[in-house]
Amino acid sequence: MEFLYTTELTIPLYQIALLLSLTTLALLFGRIKMALLIDYLFTVYWGYVLNSSTLMNLGSEMEDWFTIFYLGFGFIIILLALVGFLTHPE
Repeated sequence: MEFLYTTELTIPLYQIALLLSLTTLALLFGRIKMALLIDYLFTVYWGYVLNSSTLMNLGSEMEDWFTIFYLGFGFIIILLALVGFLTHPE
């Protein structure tokens, strides 16, 4: 738990504004699943791509297999969501 309290991650303000804009537009057009997918993609990007140098500096505290498993599971969720969007029109 100490890791969660001591780690500081940076997120650019324009990306937060972009997230809020895209999510708001998706919700205004009634695309709830699309809004959730947008939020998930931003979360994965911020946590593992944008701040990867911060996480890799922690050394042995971060498990390599857990990171690979998490990203793989995330990509599977994205693929399943996209297949669901294409096969089930709203």
